[in-house]
Amino acid sequence: MRLVEKHSLSLRIVHWLNVPFLCLMIWSGILIYWANDEYPGFFPDWFYSAFHINNRLAEGMAVHFAVGWLFALNGFVYLLWFFISGHWRELLPTTSTFRYAWPTVMHDLGLHPVAPPQGKFNAMQRLVYTSVIVLCVLGVLSGFAIYKPVQLGWLTACFGGYRAARFMHFLVMISLSGIVVLHVLQVVRAGWNNFRAMIAGFEVDDE
Repeated sequence: MRLVEKHSLSLRIVHWLNVPFLCLMIWSGILIYWANDEYPGFFPDWFYSAFHINNRLAEGMAVHFAVGWLFALNGFVYLLWFFISGHWRELLPTTSTFRYAWPTVMHDLGLHPVAPPQGKFNAMQRLVYTSVIVLCVLGVLSGFAIYKPVQLGWLTACFGGYRAARFMHFLVMISLSGIVVLHVLQVVRAGWNNFRAMIAGFEVDDE
C-alpha cells in the first residue's frame, strides 16, 4: 500500500470554497428570478411555494451581489494558479480527449469492460471540467452585463443585448446545476478513495 499525491492544496482550497459560493449563487439567483419569470413553466408555482421563494427578491439580490464578488475572486485566483502552476496541461482537452470521450462514457456505464487510456483526468473529466471553467467565466461576465447594462454597455452588447445576456446567465445556472448533480453522483460512484483525495490531497494505492 502506498500514498499517491493527487490534488494540490491550492486546488483543494478553491474547489471547496466554490461549493458554498456556487450553491448560494444558484439559490439567490432563483430568488431573483421569481420576480421576473421570463421563461414560463420552467419553475412552476408549486416549486416557489414549496421552497418559500415567493417575495424574497431583496434577500436574493443582497446575497447574489455579495457572494458574486467572492465567487468571481475565487475564480480569478484559480485561473492564475491554473496557468502559472501548469495545471492546464493536465486538464485542458487534447486531440486524444475527443477520441476517448465516448469509450470513457461507455466504460462508466458498465458497457465496456476496459477503460480507455487516461492520466490524472480521463477524457470526460477533461471535457466537463474545462466546460465548467468556460461556464463560470460566462456566468460572471453575463452577470456583470445584466447588473450594469449602461455602464458596461459594451459587455452587454457582446452578448447580443440585455435579454440575450440574461438568457445566457440563466442557461449557465441550469448547466452548472446539472453538472453539479452529475459530479456528486460520480463522486459517490468513485468511492471514498477518490473523495479523500479532494480532502487530503492523496489516494491510497493498494497495488
